[in-house]
Amino acid sequence: MEKNKEIVEIEPENGDPHMRSAREVIGYHIHARDGEIGHVEDFIVDDQVWIIRYMIIDTRNWLPGSKKVLVTPTWIDSMDWPENKVEVDLTVEQIRQGPEYDPAAPVNRAYEVKLYDFYGRPKYW
Repeated sequence: MEKNKEIVEIEPENGDPHMRSAREVIGYHIHARDGEIGHVEDFIVDDQVWIIRYMIIDTRNWLPGSKKVLVTPTWIDSMDWPENKVEVDLTVEQIRQGPEYDPAAPVNRAYEVKLYDFYGRPKYW
């Protein structure tokens, strides 16, 4: 790709107004039930079934010491597109105490069990 070349995404005329590029959502602020806690850093996609399995949330601007956590899209309460905000059905304290995500380690079933058990949520598998 040439340097300084702008990438333009064209939205289909009759497209779904609720669909967004994952790239667009990176950087959106994460709001827990009781306050802001981080921003969307990236996504983990299950390439077997082509769904977004997790959002990677970076808490560095909100928590001392910062950490990255995973949140599954099923825990999203709402998206505020004009405000660039994702509201999740978790509290700030739950996220603060939740299992840390290590990008160098695989997200395997053992990690997923720990994650879902910590938040007390039903597992997808």
